[in-house]
Amino acid sequence: MPGKLDGIGWFTFETLKRISTAHPEVDFVFLFDRKYSKEVVFGDNVKPVILGPPTRHPFLWFIWFQIRVKSYLRRTSPDLFLSTDGFIPLCTKTPSVSVIHDINFVHRPGDLPWLVRKYYRYYFPRFAKRATRIVTVSEYSRRDIINQYDIPEEKIDLAYNGVNERYHPLTQEEAAEVRKAYTAGSPYFVFVGSIHPRKNIANLLKAFQLFKDENKGNYKMVLVGEKFFLTKPMEEQLEKMKNKQDVIFTGRLTPDQLNDVVGAAWAMTFVPYFEGFGIPILEAMTCDIPVIASKVTSLPEIAGNAALFASPDSPGSIRDGMIRIVREQGLREVLIEKGRERRKLFSWDHTSEKLWDSVQQVLDANA
Repeated sequence: MPGKLDGIGWFTFETLKRISTAHPEVDFVFLFDRKYSKEVVFGDNVKPVILGPPTRHPFLWFIWFQIRVKSYLRRTSPDLFLSTDGFIPLCTKTPSVSVIHDINFVHRPGDLPWLVRKYYRYYFPRFAKRATRIVTVSEYSRRDIINQYDIPEEKIDLAYNGVNERYHPLTQEEAAEVRKAYTAGSPYFVFVGSIHPRKNIANLLKAFQLFKDENKGNYKMVLVGEKFFLTKPMEEQLEKMKNKQDVIFTGRLTPDQLNDVVGAAWAMTFVPYFEGFGIPILEAMTCDIPVIASKVTSLPEIAGNAALFASPDSPGSIRDGMIRIVREQGLREVLIEKGRERRKLFSWDHTSEKLWDSVQQVLDANA
């Protein structure tokens, strides 16, 4: 859906574009649950098929995957079913490759609405065991799936995420224009991600207020993302802030707008409680912007030595990173240079190759 892609959506778009283009000898059927954008039909070897109903609710997820998709696979007998979000039909003879990005709902079930939580916690262990092979996006997630679901190590492959090719650093003049548009010219920290409890926005706002209490510069906090659910703690924290006028919510942005807002920031502040990968870290590095990240789950693995790390449970720890990146002479430049090296490890070309390797293993085994 144009303008609606999130992390899993970008993974799907970027990998399938490359895979279907690189393998014109293979016929691909893309299954949709509603009207689709023609830009995702990447070539003559891609056939789009709509199977209703639109999957807007856990009951409809069940109907779509366990009835509609299962029936389609039985009728058409494809060589393989690829799922880029972990959902697969459980009662089908078709071999499958399932991309499970993370299992945050195992560790933080309270971050999700009740029925969604129940669905994930009941079905994902079954999806993982039923899949012929699993692909995930970090070694942290790989070990987590192995340990939580008792999956054999040799069944799970690793394919790191990439970053959108349109991201690039801004010139000083371009950055100044962006700041003028979003913060009346003031420097700012930026957060990118969905606005819900796992992203730890309440503690980020507490940290920003602590930072403002110690630093008299006119820094702002810009939060980019769409509000989802269970945001009351964040809203209560915002209401209590002395400097709430310095917090700016942009909502969802286009990739070009996001490049501008990230590229003009003083630093990225990305301190979620749980993350299977953390694409915003790569986006910041690609824009030559330093990163303050949580020191938990997959984020140290992805950021390496190219970030300052903070405890997501401690607003004071997050504040300390913000203070350091403002006051320590040369620190930004050091982190930016390390980020330039770190980002070379990640690309959608590499992700696509790894995903196709997993697909090919299953195809070869069933030839």
